[in-house]
Amino acid sequence: MDTGETIILGARGMLGSAWAGALSDAVAFDRAELDLLDPAHLSRLPASARVVVNCAAYTDVDGAETDEAAATELNGAAVARLAERCREIGALLVHYSTDYVFDGAASAPYPTAHERRPVGAYGRSKLAGELALESSGAPFLCIRTSWLHGASGHNFVRTIARLASERDELRVVADQRGRPTNAENLVDLSRTLIAAGARGFFHGCDAGECTWHEFAVAIAERVNPSCRVLPCTTAEFPRPARRPAYSVLNLSRTEAVAGPLPHWTLGLARTLDALHSDRPGTDRTARKAC
Repeated sequence: MDTGETIILGARGMLGSAWAGALSDAVAFDRAELDLLDPAHLSRLPASARVVVNCAAYTDVDGAETDEAAATELNGAAVARLAERCREIGALLVHYSTDYVFDGAASAPYPTAHERRPVGAYGRSKLAGELALESSGAPFLCIRTSWLHGASGHNFVRTIARLASERDELRVVADQRGRPTNAENLVDLSRTLIAAGARGFFHGCDAGECTWHEFAVAIAERVNPSCRVLPCTTAEFPRPARRPAYSVLNLSRTEAVAGPLPHWTLGLARTLDALHSDRPGTDRTARKAC
């Protein structure tokens, strides 16, 4: 497929900005220019588009618990409208979903076809988007990812790097396990899958797995080795939304197409190197593109 006419939606968020940085000839829209919550804005999507990359999403996991309707409108209903528009113009819709569509009760990595059973409002809203894609009739590539981080946007790596530089000690949950994913690595993988003609559902994460505590330890070791990172349980750090205890996504279907994926420690180094370069990121609100 010709990717010369690529549209990026949610271009000011973490993943959208990574896409825009990797594909300089793409047409990038932020929310002010093309708001998926406004059906009339879809007419702004050029009919010449061959690939539409949707990086716009409601990503405030805790906020979704008290405003599930808003989360579902952007993550579900808006995706349905966007898919309809892509079907009309014959464009491939590249969309991103999450490990939160699964229940977190597994003990082995979730394959792409595993039963979807989200335990919270955010996961339900993202599942609504997946179901909309499946019923749309539009050509789509839906990539589920997890623990996304990068040099821009609000994310775990930036938060822990800042706290580790300011404090002597941190406490981080050690009973949740998943796959951290660098945003630029995810863009690289997405482009590989698009070029290979991939369709349907794939999992896109960096390889390897860890707990949030192990992830934080690796960050602190780079930023301030004298900062102690102590483990704690989820029960000791209650949040409004329930988090999956185990959200490791199976990468075998993806690696069969794209080859071996980089380890999460390399993705972490990529983010930390970018944070300390001359191109520091800028925090965005959690509701903006993931």
